[in-house]
Amino acid sequence: MFASPGPFVMQIGPLSIRWYGLLFATAVLLGTTLANREAIRRGEDPDQLLNVIVCGVMWGLLGARLYYVLFNWGYYGTRPLKILAVWEGGLAIHGGLLAGALATAIYTVRKKLPALTYMDIMATSLPLGQAIGRWGNFFNQEAFGIPTDLPWKLYIEPYHRPPDLAAFEYFHPTFLYESLWNLLVFAILYLVLCRRLERTPGALLLCYVGLYSIGRFFVEGLRIDSLMLGPLRAAQVMSLGLIALSLTGLAWLRVASKRF
Repeated sequence: MFASPGPFVMQIGPLSIRWYGLLFATAVLLGTTLANREAIRRGEDPDQLLNVIVCGVMWGLLGARLYYVLFNWGYYGTRPLKILAVWEGGLAIHGGLLAGALATAIYTVRKKLPALTYMDIMATSLPLGQAIGRWGNFFNQEAFGIPTDLPWKLYIEPYHRPPDLAAFEYFHPTFLYESLWNLLVFAILYLVLCRRLERTPGALLLCYVGLYSIGRFFVEGLRIDSLMLGPLRAAQVMSLGLIALSLTGLAWLRVASKRF
């Protein structure tokens, strides 16, 4: 059993540093460092890559927030200032991936850069950043799962429990499950597939999309705060679509390139 120590790293008067923001910054910094090393190894311009990453992160953050806000408009529509409170949590990774990928594609095409190669480089280190960022949910006591009595159960304070589950104290730490899955995806991409697939632009990106989506589909089934698309969990619907896209794209690349 474990429990969150709270959302703040430290507070000095009106100034506060939140774990969510610190972990997000750490994830971006570490992911950028690894991507920079990979760009140099591949003979790509690391300065151009940094520009692409900044563009992708900025638009990805905006997309992640807007995606979450739109699915929770009943709350944010009456509290518009809360839309800006990203430090309180409320980012949807699928919105971030879609917006970040679109921004990256537009930027690289306009600058006449190899779009798929840059996306491959970024996708290799992206799951490591996600693994780190997921711990922000732990400190904020959000994105947890259904009640459980497993030894690794997560204690949630009454204030953060859904009203219909207020009598339960311990829940599945779904943030942890996804963090561990992301670490595994990172290890597969970075240690196993990176060099093998680098001559096939787009292959690493598709592998990331498919592998991440498999784990997300199953973890989402345990969560109690899912964004809903009618009677369906939006993240599971998106995950199935991305798995199909990954498999179809990899099959096409295999036939077209005959390299893997």
